[in-house]
Amino acid sequence: MRGGGKCPPRKPISKIIWSWLGAFVGIFAIAVLSNNSALNATNHLLLIGSFGASAVLVYGAPMAEFSQPRGLVLGNVLSALIGITIYKLIPDMLTLASALAVSVSIMAMHLTRTIHPPGGATALIAVNGSSQFSQLGYWFVLFPVLTGVLILLVIALLVNNLSANPERHYPVYWY
Repeated sequence: MRGGGKCPPRKPISKIIWSWLGAFVGIFAIAVLSNNSALNATNHLLLIGSFGASAVLVYGAPMAEFSQPRGLVLGNVLSALIGITIYKLIPDMLTLASALAVSVSIMAMHLTRTIHPPGGATALIAVNGSSQFSQLGYWFVLFPVLTGVLILLVIALLVNNLSANPERHYPVYWY
């Protein structure tokens, strides 16, 4: 528990600026779409918390294994499916449903090689988030989850590949 390593050095300012730009444009695009959607725009239904964590990964650490498109898209979608299914099976036992949604999502992401840490949050939001999400049922998987992660992915492809630094070019792999 003492830790023997040293904190890594701060990233160069150019990487910090590219990370900021990607996160700003990605989350802004989702918020704009949410405001202009047919769903209740005042509640920002498309803007779920796990997208903030996904943005940190795909814009702040685009070369990391957890940041690759396979995990971003499939990890979130799979976790949303699991979360909604568990909620439908045991809606009156939120404590158990919450634990099952996250743990089963982790297991499924491991088995499918789609580990994306925000997927655990996506599963938890499906079970324990706004009542509007549970009312969406399986539509939650398509809107907001799939729609939002595809927006994050498109922006990540554009912003991360604008950099002249080939060490930032995204993705490392697709599948």
